[in-house]
Amino acid sequence: MKWCRALTLGVSILIGGWTLGYADDELLIFAVVSEAPKDKSRVPVKASVNDVAMDTKLLASDAILNNLVWKKLEICHAMRVEGIKAPDGYRVLTVRIIDAGMLPMSLQSFAGDCLIKKAIEVAPLVD
Repeated sequence: MKWCRALTLGVSILIGGWTLGYADDELLIFAVVSEAPKDKSRVPVKASVNDVAMDTKLLASDAILNNLVWKKLEICHAMRVEGIKAPDGYRVLTVRIIDAGMLPMSLQSFAGDCLIKKAIEVAPLVD
């Protein structure tokens, strides 16, 4: 009976360690689209990972490219992304559009400036 408990404990530790290792690779990324995306598979963004802001790219897989949210992506959109670090950006696993007020402080000023700039550029075209 003791060997059974020891085996169960060993398997639990092994599985728990594997799960934790996998979870470490996946990151929570907050991002604001910084330029009008020409290629939807590589979207330039100002991103915040662990509350550090940086310019980078979000790399979309086929599943993400077919997502309606991703198809409608435009400049100044704020996102909550789960992804994996890649050599030239972050590979997107899931994406949600959020309100700019839900962004971390490291991105809020950028998002606000972006929205003001977009409003000034678009407002004269409304007449």
